[in-house]
Amino acid sequence: MTLTSFTCRSCGHADLHPVLSLGRMPLANSLLAPEDLARPEPIYLLDLVFCPLCTLVQITETLAPEALFQEYLYFSSFSDTMLRHAQTLVSRAIASRGLNQQSLVVEVGSNDGYLLQYFAASGIPVLGIEPAANVAAVAVSRGIPTMAEFFGRDLAGGLQAQGLAADVLIANNVLAHVADLNGFVSGVARLLRDGGIAYIEVPYVKDMIDRCEFDTIYHEHLCYFSLTALQRLFHRYHLMIADVERLPVHGGSLRLHVVHADRVPAGDAIERMLDQEAAWGVDRLEAYGSFGRRAQQIKTALVDLLVSLRQADKRLAGYGAAAKATVLLNYCGIGPALLEFVADLSPHKQGRFIPGVRLPVVPPERLMQDRPDYTLLLAWNLADEVLRQQADYRRAGGLFIVPIPDVTIV
Repeated sequence: MTLTSFTCRSCGHADLHPVLSLGRMPLANSLLAPEDLARPEPIYLLDLVFCPLCTLVQITETLAPEALFQEYLYFSSFSDTMLRHAQTLVSRAIASRGLNQQSLVVEVGSNDGYLLQYFAASGIPVLGIEPAANVAAVAVSRGIPTMAEFFGRDLAGGLQAQGLAADVLIANNVLAHVADLNGFVSGVARLLRDGGIAYIEVPYVKDMIDRCEFDTIYHEHLCYFSLTALQRLFHRYHLMIADVERLPVHGGSLRLHVVHADRVPAGDAIERMLDQEAAWGVDRLEAYGSFGRRAQQIKTALVDLLVSLRQADKRLAGYGAAAKATVLLNYCGIGPALLEFVADLSPHKQGRFIPGVRLPVVPPERLMQDRPDYTLLLAWNLADEVLRQQADYRRAGGLFIVPIPDVTIV
């Protein structure tokens, strides 16, 4: 079966193959305010498909980016893991690129300045580009110059016309959010200085499939990348992926080292990963074929466990009001009949409700105050951080349920 009403966001191919349908879902990051509870929520189809021509895996719905990102509730600074991740990249970039006060670092999708703050602290000029106006305002208040704009070919051309060129361009977990992939990559080619480098992090589709991370699929994440698909995309704009790293963040990501194509040869890591993907079957639908069946198995195992615990009069809660929480809870039909609340460290989320299932979001202190017997770890990608932060709750007898890649109690 192929889809003919939707064309690939990268290569324009029309014959795309279905991989998984998660049904109709609310917007994963659109946490509800109390006054929203009286109104119906918009829901949209969430179907995953595969392009046999360029190998890109993507969802079929494209919503207006203004509806998704201009008022956003994800602030990177509330994750110790993401801050350490940012510091490591900044230290490496400063040392390897010899950055100084005459350099310029541009970050696309710069959020609240969580990463650029470390460049700025070293006296290196920075510019953030962040479409969520409320998040960009936080960055500006912290002294990080930030444009509340969407990045693409035209914005890059405008900055180029002002004489700006990036010695280092960073785009962490943003390319997956972009409908116009070609416009974005063309913008990178325009804004990147000759001899500069772009560090681009994206979710790795092989990790998502192998670990059955179905809850990382949501409307803000339009695409799920292999190195094979990325190489074909960047090649169109005379950009070369000179090196690649595999990272554990977000359930498995790639960090691309992107340069203008005539600058350096590609490293050995590129060919090794391309060969690994070919052996895995990156260009064949069979590699993705069991994804839906395994997602259903996780759903059944998790719901059966929660129901059995509730029948045994155990109290249950959740932790992490992340986008993946919305997807997992709605796909599995887990709501107030099973969980009492979802705790989250971010004050921007507290007092709101998870879309669809409408579970209240509360401060983490509620775990020690209310002492639920089990807490479903919805932000499973931050398991080490959360388990460390909740050491008192665990010592008091509280247990966590980790749903991905297998339902496990820790």
